[in-house]
Amino acid sequence: MTDTGRRPGPRIVEVALAAGVSKSTVSRVLNGGEQVSDRTRQAVHLAIERLGYSPNHAARTLAGSKANAIALVVSEQGSRVLADPFFAGVLRGVHTELTGRRIQLLVMMSQPDDNHDLVAYLSGGHVDGALVLSLHGGDPLPQILSARGLPVVVGGRPLLIGNVPFVDADNFTGALHATRHLVSLGRKRIATIAGPQDMTVGIDRLSGWRRGVGEAQRPADLVVHSDFTPDSGASAMEELLSRAPDLDAVFVAADIMALGALRVLRAGGRKVPEDVAVVGFDDSVLASTAVPPLTTVRQEVEALGRTMTWRLLAELAGEEGLPPSVLLPTAMVFRESA
Repeated sequence: MTDTGRRPGPRIVEVALAAGVSKSTVSRVLNGGEQVSDRTRQAVHLAIERLGYSPNHAARTLAGSKANAIALVVSEQGSRVLADPFFAGVLRGVHTELTGRRIQLLVMMSQPDDNHDLVAYLSGGHVDGALVLSLHGGDPLPQILSARGLPVVVGGRPLLIGNVPFVDADNFTGALHATRHLVSLGRKRIATIAGPQDMTVGIDRLSGWRRGVGEAQRPADLVVHSDFTPDSGASAMEELLSRAPDLDAVFVAADIMALGALRVLRAGGRKVPEDVAVVGFDDSVLASTAVPPLTTVRQEVEALGRTMTWRLLAELAGEEGLPPSVLLPTAMVFRESA
């Protein structure tokens, strides 16, 4: 007996009708065909979004076939990804976890304001799942992909509340320990160069610093936000020095920003750590090669990539009882800067 109580998901013909185009045009858009106008492509994407159409993924799943590929989607500009060792570390971890599994890895860049083609591709049966990294603000990409039936794991706690699993480092506790260390050195004016306000990594590390200075009854007024680049770290350090020439310590929310901060301190004749103690975060290769070598908070970046990949592959394998989130520990690494 046929079950007529369940309605199947929207079909390609419904997308074509909603967009006012032919089925072949919808297929060309989904397959990345170039002989489609921008206006038509936009109309098809809007119809897909409105109807919640998932092109080939559901059909492939029912047929038991797999793409044997996953995507690593990074919500950053390509130049930023290539310059920051954090992303290279995550990629090494993902690659390590995939070794020997005969699963291809696609690395893709995402821009929150124009994700139509990306969503269509990822939900079109080309990959079995996606790892999404470096989300900003309320970027809905993971929720959109999950709603299309694509398994997703996010790197870093997303700001947008949802049911998509994530893996993150314990950024709050790491920042708290860094600040407590600066307090233990007897520093009185402890500033911070915080990360972006639209990313949980920036929010959590700032919260850890606030907790640390608060419990030591130090003022929590010396905060400048930056964007995880050396130049932004330098600009933030200059602003802090102009506001508080007497500052004697700074917690920098990423090693890559600390490089810029150290440069400004040297140029201003401030000795590190005698005049200003500096602590970073990440324990990237930049920390050990900095001048002076940087005291920092270690997060196991490769472990982040490995754990994200494990969580995704476990879901694809149908494992039950998987954790909705995984929090990885951090630890202090002491060098000469503090």
